[in-house]
Amino acid sequence: MTSPLASLPPGVLRAAALGGATGRGIRVAVIDSGVHAGHPHVGDVGPGVAFDTAGTAGADTVDRLGHGTAVAAAIREKAPDAVILPVKVFDRELRATADALVAAIAWATASHAHLINLSLGTANQAHRGRLGAALVEAVRGGASLVAAAEDAGTVWLPGSLPLAVGVTVDWACARDHATVDISDEGAVRRVRVRASGYPRPIPGVSPERNLKGVSFAVANVTGLLACWLSRPVPA
Repeated sequence: MTSPLASLPPGVLRAAALGGATGRGIRVAVIDSGVHAGHPHVGDVGPGVAFDTAGTAGADTVDRLGHGTAVAAAIREKAPDAVILPVKVFDRELRATADALVAAIAWATASHAHLINLSLGTANQAHRGRLGAALVEAVRGGASLVAAAEDAGTVWLPGSLPLAVGVTVDWACARDHATVDISDEGAVRRVRVRASGYPRPIPGVSPERNLKGVSFAVANVTGLLACWLSRPVPA
């Protein structure tokens, strides 16, 4: 089994080299703290869902932290025509349960997301089996999960699993491109990407004072991948 992005070539993935692709037709599930629909950097979003700590679905996708909105803005900057599907698993703090993450990935898969953006994850290896099973079902459903693989020495699940598109921060990388590394592990073609950890800039705010980190490296990669998936393909 391989990721739907297994044909992604290694090397530098640049926004300017994608033929003006805008992510049109690509559905992106953003598993985070919700999304502030109508924000000037986000605009309209598609249908969403919220999951509580038990993995029970609800309708409150309001972003009370701002993190999910900033992540969606970074994706939207690169892929303005992609459909953003808010999947809320964080409410008052950036903490979620394995039950919520598993339910969120399953919902995104059932909602025909092409890309599932999971900026965060868990370092608890006890959840490896459940998250790995959810990832397998996502790939079978045609989705690619883009998630943090490692940060500051911490290995994250599910982003470090072979079927995930695992992302790490490269502070020297420009925000409009990323570096793709491909390796074969048995029957799995593993995709790893390095990208900038800076979000979409806020006018008048220094990048050092703005949110930053692996969450936004993941979002930058997701935006680029949405454009890669929607790029014009020569006949």
